Amino acid sequence: MAEPATDLSPYDAVVLVSFGGPEGPDEVLPFLQQVTRGRNIPTERLREVGQHYDARGGISPINDECRALLAALRTELDSRGVATPVLWGNRNSRPFLSDTMAEADAAGYRRLLAVTTSAYESYSSCRQYREDLARTVRPGLVVDRVRQYATHPGFVEANIAQVLAAMEEVGPRPRLVFVTHSIPTAMSESSGPAPRSSTGSYLDTHQLVAAAITRAVDEVTGEEHQYDLVFCSRSGPPQQPWLEPDVNDHLDQLAAQGVTDVVLAPIGFTSDHMEVVHDLDTEAAETIRRLGLRCARASTARTHPAFVGALVDLALERAALARGTQVRQPVIDGAAVSNISCPGDCCVNLRHPDTPTLAGS
Repeated sequence: MAEPATDLSPYDAVVLVSFGGPEGPDEVLPFLQQVTRGRNIPTERLREVGQHYDARGGISPINDECRALLAALRTELDSRGVATPVLWGNRNSRPFLSDTMAEADAAGYRRLLAVTTSAYESYSSCRQYREDLARTVRPGLVVDRVRQYATHPGFVEANIAQVLAAMEEVGPRPRLVFVTHSIPTAMSESSGPAPRSSTGSYLDTHQLVAAAITRAVDEVTGEEHQYDLVFCSRSGPPQQPWLEPDVNDHLDQLAAQGVTDVVLAPIGFTSDHMEVVHDLDTEAAETIRRLGLRCARASTARTHPAFVGALVDLALERAALARGTQVRQPVIDGAAVSNISCPGDCCVNLRHPDTPTLAGS
């Protein structure tokens, strides 16, 4: 007899783990110092970056996005008859993950399931979260996590819907420009478990997701669309290779080729946080105005029902695996199922490879 799909045992609570962001002018610099700790970035450079937040009252959108996702997860869990509490902890701002772990310990919870707001495999989008979990977990607490979910059909379905909605704002057969966060090429090449391709899991997975969305759009519209994968939010020194092309440079190239209609789809992000509202809605929007392009920016997955449902499915899947039950682990065509327990050479920490992590084998 199949196990009920409402059982999250052995977990006492689910913890939504996110990046965090400032919620007022006084929090901007401390937040940026927390994010860049150990990297010796001058305060003046941090103040320059802080102007992105200052332009929005010193407030990052990410915490409100998390609050909305928490509410949506609670509604979805309740609709399935799952009463398991859902907690929230940030890596770089209040509510800090360390405080959330202390609260879980005080509440008597002994086993937690982490769900991060980062979908892809790389050091910064996966392993660093596991390092922070290892750093903040309390003695006697066990923390597992759901697998990385960029290729889960629910995440992809949500992005398909957002792209189709954006396409209604532009002319026929727009160029689909999929956007994600640039990372150093060395980080990209070491992303995912070995054996890996020469480009690594981070880039390969984005290509799979972009192709799957485009195929679905072609099927719905009955027309073929060209697409590209581009990058935003580069922050490294000029001499360090990062993934390219930059979204603004690419828009210049498209305009020179005679492209007139574009949909920007930030598939590398789960919510409309600072990299989206500044890099796309401010900087790229200015490039679009300068070039005279017709452009619509698709929403991220945010609280789309397919995405929220996928996160709950992933939690239930992980709980069943923790109980020793074999379950179906859906992924899109061509994708492999991400690890729930990562080997030591997965998404390598190139600067400090011996840093302890959770959910590692």
